[in-house]
Amino acid sequence: MQAELRSLAEAYERSFPIGAAIEPFQTQGPTAELLKRHVNYLVAENAMKPASLQPVEGQFRFEPADRIVAFARDNGMALRFHTLVWHNQSPDWFFLDEEGKSMVEETDEAKRQANKKLVLERLETHVRTIVERYKDDIVSWDVVNEVIEPADPNGMRASPWYQVTGTDYIATAFRAAREAGGLDIRLYINDYNTNEPIKRDRMVELVKTLLADGVPIDGVGHQTHINYRWPSVDSILESMRKFAELGLDNEITELDMSIYEYQDRSDLGLPIPDDRLEAQARRYGELFRALREHEELLSGVVFWGIADNHTWLNGFPVERTDAPMPFDRQLQAKPAYWSILEAAGE
Repeated sequence: MQAELRSLAEAYERSFPIGAAIEPFQTQGPTAELLKRHVNYLVAENAMKPASLQPVEGQFRFEPADRIVAFARDNGMALRFHTLVWHNQSPDWFFLDEEGKSMVEETDEAKRQANKKLVLERLETHVRTIVERYKDDIVSWDVVNEVIEPADPNGMRASPWYQVTGTDYIATAFRAAREAGGLDIRLYINDYNTNEPIKRDRMVELVKTLLADGVPIDGVGHQTHINYRWPSVDSILESMRKFAELGLDNEITELDMSIYEYQDRSDLGLPIPDDRLEAQARRYGELFRALREHEELLSGVVFWGIADNHTWLNGFPVERTDAPMPFDRQLQAKPAYWSILEAAGE
């Protein structure tokens, strides 16, 4: 680690916290030192997802998540939770009836109603158990993740949650989280591509309906998985404004910037060409300048990682060499780091 570098968290301390997603193994070793230097806000990349915390009904597995909580506490970092509800990495047992049959495939209306009741009871137990455990350590919570899908009926993702309960699972999760955690925790609905008008507007519509029904939503998490050419910074800000107008907070929750456009399936390999890294740096600078200039719209920026040696984008949308982070595979500052630092305006 380059110990002489200015801390990104310190550079932005007057604007918003700078965070990173981590795995438990990164709480030790060189990456841990990089995190301690540059971020003051952490989220678990996988350790707090439903399948990680309750893989078998009634059998909670907290140790990996506890390691991240302890690391944050020991280093004076805030924490956000990801995620109480998701269509991925949710164990199948949530959606099996008492006879072990798939609830989604049930056609008998009486059984469907009984299944809905059972799923919501299971969900409430899951949420309450986790929130009660971590409410004193975690300030902001992704309650539901990726529930909007414009291509599916009604613009709602046709997940097992939705097929069995409609939108009731969303309201149940938020209400259970508030009751278990009290008023001091912040509750978020989180999604990707929130800058796209069709998805954003459907999300606005959903949130308005939930708020009108008294569902306790505090903010919107904007994943912000972007690339060096897309989307426009203005579209990101416009989405935040739409939710701010509803009285909601915004957080950028999973920021990374691929060096490829989404439809590009090529592999630049190593070393990454300088011109691509410079283009990425310019985009990071543009984004962070805009966020700082409009800091009233948001309360945090979290990278989905910290360095290029550990990123999901090396395997999505295809296996290849990507470089989406401010630090490279050797944990050294990239041009992106310097652009982000410069955008802090100090």
